[in-house]
Amino acid sequence: MTEITAATVKALRDQTGAGMMDCKRVLQDAGGDLPRAVELLRERGLAKAGKREGRATSEGVIAISIDGARAGMVELGCETDFVARTGDFLGLAESLAAAVARDASVDGPDALLALKIDGETVDDRIKAAIAKLGENVVVKRTARLETNGGLAGGYVHAGGKLGVLVGIGTSGTAPALDDLVKDLAMHVAAADPSPVAIDRGGVPAELLESERRIYRKQAEQEGKPEKILDRIVEGKLGKFLAEVTLLEQPFIKDPDRSVGELLRDSAREAGVEVQVMGFERFKLGETSAA
Repeated sequence: MTEITAATVKALRDQTGAGMMDCKRVLQDAGGDLPRAVELLRERGLAKAGKREGRATSEGVIAISIDGARAGMVELGCETDFVARTGDFLGLAESLAAAVARDASVDGPDALLALKIDGETVDDRIKAAIAKLGENVVVKRTARLETNGGLAGGYVHAGGKLGVLVGIGTSGTAPALDDLVKDLAMHVAAADPSPVAIDRGGVPAELLESERRIYRKQAEQEGKPEKILDRIVEGKLGKFLAEVTLLEQPFIKDPDRSVGELLRDSAREAGVEVQVMGFERFKLGETSAA
């Protein structure tokens, strides 16, 4: 029988988080082969962890990764806040956000799960995390921004419950632009209502039509004359658009100027052209990005 040393048992336990006796047993079954022992633990742990699939994952974390002109964000769900605060869970979330930032092919959870990192699929890593942490773990959403030579930034708020990515395009570089990107990300995180588009041209057509129907119905119920309904509807729609488009919103740090004015002032100060290329906002537990 192969002799199993205490150091080997400890190494396997540190790597997998499995119990000492389980580690010793699989090492014996694997003839002392550490990689095979890891496989055996996963196989046996996954059979147990599989029963956890489908459990509610209302807790978790939003993790972001910034890499110059690229940025990635992931919502990783789990069952309890206790697990969401552990180093293993947070480290997994951060590594997944970094993978999203690096790889342009990752356009959603399925693509991320299929991605290989150091020869191992993310799906396998998730399953290993389920076995180690004892809870269901689910990749719920991913987002990626690439500014093609611009600058990406982000902000995480409320202990990982809210995350934002922002990308700007610029004709040059300046230290003040780093602060600008962070300020923009903080604004998107804190703005109420949350912005739905950079400018009016980016607001989804279906949202515009929905708002128009609501405003028309309101005006009709108020007994407004038919001949002025369109004018009333468009007036309310204009106010709505000013409230939900990023560039028209009052900047949270200085409500006396809009985000668009902040952008123009920052560009003038830096001596470069600046424009917002895109943003993403994840709040933990939402079914879609706000």
